Amino acid sequence: MAESKKIATRESFGMALCELAKEHDDVLVLDADLAAATKTDIFKKAYPERFYDCGIAEGNMIGVAAGLAAAGMVPFAASFAMFATGRAYEQVRNSVGYPHLNVKIAGSHAGISVGEDGATHQCCEDLALMRTIPGMVILNPADHYEMIAATKAAYEYKGPVYIRLGRLAIESFNDPDNYTFEIGKGITLEEGNDVTVIATGLVVYEALKAVRALREKGINARLINMHTIKPIDKDIILKAAKETGKIITVEEHNIIGGLGEAVAAVTSESCPVPVYRIGVEDVYGHSGPAVGLLSEFGLDAAGLEKKITEFMNK
Repeated sequence: MAESKKIATRESFGMALCELAKEHDDVLVLDADLAAATKTDIFKKAYPERFYDCGIAEGNMIGVAAGLAAAGMVPFAASFAMFATGRAYEQVRNSVGYPHLNVKIAGSHAGISVGEDGATHQCCEDLALMRTIPGMVILNPADHYEMIAATKAAYEYKGPVYIRLGRLAIESFNDPDNYTFEIGKGITLEEGNDVTVIATGLVVYEALKAVRALREKGINARLINMHTIKPIDKDIILKAAKETGKIITVEEHNIIGGLGEAVAAVTSESCPVPVYRIGVEDVYGHSGPAVGLLSEFGLDAAGLEKKITEFMNK
């Protein structure tokens, strides 16, 4: 197995861009005066002639990216998730989504694990916003190796893609020697028939620890890493619903509009089962240490273990 890395997926993203640029001359990177934070500065140092700082003007950045895509290039446009999806929503919808242009949008510093930056920057609405745009692919990788693979898959896909990046360094758990990433296909990490836990992004690792702890208590939970929010993997969801009878979703995002609602929509139409959504419960975050906030919001391993146990005891 390859070396385990504790690294933020935003940094993995910057590294992946450099790997892509070595092989593809059409890869360009745009940022909104946040290159040091989004880690696109890794690309900037290696390929300065292919990097464009658009300043604190995300709407304009998306417009520039749309023009570059229309000219045959493959632009990756990065900013904080709050600004890339919130401030620039109109441009993403009308200039990228509507003409279905080949623009890749990276939203860094998503979720409450942004920490001390506080509620204004802790974007827990980005997945919901991007889900409403027709044809938009949404990727939320869980660790270093998955982010590398997802960024490359985003390049290969012809059309708009949103990639969610995290600020907090997290442990890698995937083995790149036998790992395969495919857009729209969830991955079963742990087998079990008592309940299915479907997690995405940074909290997949926390869910993995929780599921393993629950096994010691006699609860055999299936764990699915849903790295693609859209298109959602209906097959793996319905198989889990039929075989385990109940589903729990885990996301570092508002429970409104994110993974939980996407999963509930699939089950309600084809195989109705109880779906319990764990995430940010329609509130704003607040400033504080990232690890402490995950614990406060019940999104660390201990909090997930407690919530899953309570759900199973009902």
